[in-house]
Amino acid sequence: MMVADMNRLEQAARVSMSGFQDAEPAPAPRSSHVWLRLGAIALLAAVALAFAWHLS
Repeated sequence: MMVADMNRLEQAARVSMSGFQDAEPAPAPRSSHVWLRLGAIALLAAVALAFAWHLS
């Protein structure tokens, strides 16, 4: 196999692999985690207030 053939084979492999890299799903946005965390903190605060009100 000649060097030119190897270069063409390597280029073809790179082109064929580029489709697999583009097909990967994008990561989820981090803003949804912020709202989920804020909701959990609000729920815990409401439970703590209800528990404190029940004890008094």
